[in-house]
Amino acid sequence: MKFSVYESLIEKKSPIAVIGLGYVGLPIALAFAKKIKVIGFDINETRVEMMKRSEDPSQELSAEEFKGSDILFTHRLEDLRKARFFIVAVPTPIDEHNLPDLKPLLGATTTVGKVLKKGDYVVFESTVYPGCTEEDCIPILEKESGLTYKKDFKVGYSPERINPGDKEHTITKILKVVSGCDAESLENISKTYEIIVEPGTHKASSIKVAEAAKIIENTQRDVNIALMNELSIIFSRMGINTYDVLEAAGTKWNFLKFSPGLVGGHCIGVDPYYLTYKAESLGYHARVINSGRYVNDSMGGYISKHCVKKIIASGKNISKSKVLVMGATFKEDVSDIRNSKVADIVRELKTYGVKVDVVDPHADSTELKHEYGFGLNKMGKAYDGIVVAVAHSEYRKLDESFFKSALSVKGVLVDIKGLYRNKIKKLNYWSL
Repeated sequence: MKFSVYESLIEKKSPIAVIGLGYVGLPIALAFAKKIKVIGFDINETRVEMMKRSEDPSQELSAEEFKGSDILFTHRLEDLRKARFFIVAVPTPIDEHNLPDLKPLLGATTTVGKVLKKGDYVVFESTVYPGCTEEDCIPILEKESGLTYKKDFKVGYSPERINPGDKEHTITKILKVVSGCDAESLENISKTYEIIVEPGTHKASSIKVAEAAKIIENTQRDVNIALMNELSIIFSRMGINTYDVLEAAGTKWNFLKFSPGLVGGHCIGVDPYYLTYKAESLGYHARVINSGRYVNDSMGGYISKHCVKKIIASGKNISKSKVLVMGATFKEDVSDIRNSKVADIVRELKTYGVKVDVVDPHADSTELKHEYGFGLNKMGKAYDGIVVAVAHSEYRKLDESFFKSALSVKGVLVDIKGLYRNKIKKLNYWSL
């Protein structure tokens, strides 16, 4: 083939470069580094120094997983010039108006453009709306490099499927969707990922198809969870437990087993906004997707209000009440607090004058303070309400006696994920 990048990687004549070493980039970089030469690039020098010491800043990977890796961690642009194949894996968040924030992606693209050479490949993994790679990123690569797309360099898109905290569905175990700008690039990109991905690859028909496939994976989950959340609101008014309903309905072979809860994080709570943004630009208002987003974004407030009502109904003065929130991360057994909807619960409770303590065995108090304005506390006693917001494994082991010892007389236990359903007999208990 004209572009023999794959062969140069396999023969270790040139390294692969991974741009952005967060939850997505670092596992990819280390997986490749077990097989070929890798340059791991991140603009954050402090993070780079940690990784040089075999420390994962995201606290997802152990020091053991750094061993046997042929990798250079760097923040220096010059080091990237040695690479022939670039993987861009930086975050694609939303801003305060729920609009796509492409600054990290476009900044990383500019960085790659500065070191791009004839015959190089660039593959984007960051979640974007369909068309972003070709409409927003490739023009930057051409401008910064002075090279011509397809003629001088090739581009592809292969969506990340990293699931924080999941030790089973890792980068090497999940079928990889790949795409390229032409047949030649598709083949080279596919073969490159097959170096590390055991189940192989699915070759999408175009870059836009691969971008769209990624964004609907999380949009589908978001809409389904929104339905469960809406049902939980309805069933609560009926006085029946949502989890009891789902358990009964789940006995049918084709029932989709989703459950209600908070929807945060950097994927499910973010990706649908990229799709609705693109839809709006094309003159279409996405009704179902936007409705699902509204329901899920409202759940923190709904849970807080329900907790407040329960406390008032127990005869307490809400402005003098104290509530413990257990869990602050966006999902169980991870340290990631990005877009955690637990913050919505804390903020809403405080609007009623409630004193709120927050505990979490995985979250970092300084990070929480910086991101949301509150830190972690030591657990106290005599709480008028306890909200178990995240299903950490440490919380799954707790029993009724634990909560009884921490609650005041007539105190309320709010169990968002239904962890203690059918286990609480004497306490004032409520779950979604």
